[in-house]
Amino acid sequence: MSEKDKQPLAASASAQPEAETADAALQHIVDGFLHFHHEVFPQQEELFKKLATAQSPRAMFITCADSRIVPELITHSSPGDLFVTRNVGNVVPPYGQMNGGVSTAIEYAVLALGVQHIIVCGHSDCGAMRAVLTPETLERMPTVKAWLRHAEVAKTMVHDNCPCGDEKQTMPILTEENVIAQLQHLRTHPSVASRMASGQLFIHGWVYNIETSEIKAFDADQGRFLPLDGSHPIPVATPKARF
Repeated sequence: MSEKDKQPLAASASAQPEAETADAALQHIVDGFLHFHHEVFPQQEELFKKLATAQSPRAMFITCADSRIVPELITHSSPGDLFVTRNVGNVVPPYGQMNGGVSTAIEYAVLALGVQHIIVCGHSDCGAMRAVLTPETLERMPTVKAWLRHAEVAKTMVHDNCPCGDEKQTMPILTEENVIAQLQHLRTHPSVASRMASGQLFIHGWVYNIETSEIKAFDADQGRFLPLDGSHPIPVATPKARF
């Protein structure tokens, strides 16, 4: 290869961003806090004074731990509006199987905070869903592998019923089925089931598209996901109240 031929390759290599050092990453986070403390907080000080001793969130938002998903940003919410719980795969364990953070947060949100809505939100390009499809990639992560067994029902649903081809076709369907599965798990929690039966609590299943910012919401009556676009009634996944 001539020197002339090598030049574009060299230019391309130099254009690649350098990996951020650990110190630089931490400094960026601290700088962000300082900006919030000195610039943002003073502008909203009255709001934070109201929030200092009480909270009354509009909804509980259960979503993935993926760093690209920011519930307050995509719903344009303020501090105090959402009671957020995040975990790998936006999983809701069935009641009684695991007395962990998700179950505790649900019980607290419903019984102590009196939330009227619980939203389970999946998202596009979900690493957890990709791992569900390829469990061999989790051999060195036994805790994650065990946790994602809560998504096994979604995997089985897709495997048995969807004529999907490659991963590109399967991932969106699996992501939606996982949201539906977690909604079913959510309904096994006594506090949720009771409030839903009396019409005091409503549940929702969403899938957020990172690339387009679009959201599709599960409509229980139609049994499918519909666009959350403001032109139609908001789809809900809540069965009709019985009391």
